[in-house]
Amino acid sequence: MSIVLASSSAVRADLLRNAGVEVTVDPARVDEAAVKAALLAEGAPPRDVADKLAELKALRIGARHEAALVLGADQVLVHRGEILDKPASLAEAREHLQRLRGDRHELLSAAVIVSQGSPVWRHVGAARLTMRPFSDGFLDRYLDEIGHAALTSVGAYQLEGQGAQLFARVEGDYFTVLGLPLLEVLGFLRARGVLGE
Repeated sequence: MSIVLASSSAVRADLLRNAGVEVTVDPARVDEAAVKAALLAEGAPPRDVADKLAELKALRIGARHEAALVLGADQVLVHRGEILDKPASLAEAREHLQRLRGDRHELLSAAVIVSQGSPVWRHVGAARLTMRPFSDGFLDRYLDEIGHAALTSVGAYQLEGQGAQLFARVEGDYFTVLGLPLLEVLGFLRARGVLGE
């Protein structure tokens, strides 16, 4: 059975491929800001926001790939009860990192798999990260070096790269931090007979 990833995230596609999963990428076009705003207005907790966005992406692409398993994914960063989105500018990335430094935040990575138009599996992984109290000078050098890559992820960092220098502690699954609860996805694919035992 073919696997379709309903995400434009190169990191998610690479994680799956590096784990031996043959995957086709067909990104879902979803107005995430509008969906988040509606869910938050209804009082939905951040975990439900991540799960609903992942499900919406999988369902949207699942309509085009009825014979496939379609994987939707989304990640939400929660700091002191507030969801932080991907920064829209380097100035906003700097502001986010200033808010997060010396403090703890949570990353919620949701994955939903759809088959024949219905969700058949879902999981939300959680990781807790503590940023070290770095200086403004370090922050400026970091943003100068990574440039617009800071705009590609919630939190304005990539733990797999120079972003690792921002942290004092990471609790939880590494793959969840990168945006996909990979081990749980692989477990489902094995149980479904897509991957070998």
